[in-house]
Amino acid sequence: MVRPRSQEAHERVLRAALELFGERGIDATSMDAIAQASGVSKATIYNHWANKEVLLIDVMLMVNGLDRDPEDVDTGDVCKDLTTVLTRRPPDQFDGARERMMPTMIAYSAVHREFGEAWRHRVMEPSRVALKKILRRGMKRSQLPATLQMDAAMALLLGPVLYGHVFHKESHPEPFDFGGEAAKSFWRAYGVESTKGTEGSSRSLRSVNARKGSTKEEASGNLKG
Repeated sequence: MVRPRSQEAHERVLRAALELFGERGIDATSMDAIAQASGVSKATIYNHWANKEVLLIDVMLMVNGLDRDPEDVDTGDVCKDLTTVLTRRPPDQFDGARERMMPTMIAYSAVHREFGEAWRHRVMEPSRVALKKILRRGMKRSQLPATLQMDAAMALLLGPVLYGHVFHKESHPEPFDFGGEAAKSFWRAYGVESTKGTEGSSRSLRSVNARKGSTKEEASGNLKG
């Protein structure tokens, strides 16, 4: 099926901007240069993007796979659903572009504070919304404590992932599943015991048996006494 011309032009602009931002840097790339490289008129570009920073955010959303709403995850297993969200990977086809763009983005965001705040909000918000939905669903289904503090839960889940992105890559080239480990640790700490599955049921059974054994020993001791 042939895509509408407007959609094709939209993608040409995004890809041309991505290439130029990576090669020249953000400040050195003009909307005129993007129009020339994409073959799309500057007037058309401004109809879609108010300025270069708005276009830049859309470019980065594209390369990070955030240019569409994430699919809602509900398998009934809180730990599994949290893991799915925390381990989502951006499109492989843009791996090289992300590596080139991230230093430029960090430097630009440090100088242009309002843009940096807008960018962080757009990057983090989809995951935050998805995680909060899973947590609230778990609380409603009594899989998580009704008293769970949402901000603390978000910090515990996202903190390890952010650490992995910022610090781990520099000193450890081998990958590590920070998202999966964060989800499992959170579930071990906050999952309601009766919903933890086989592992939780086994612990509960061992605990009950231990208490029964202790009671029997005490009763036997009392009879002997």
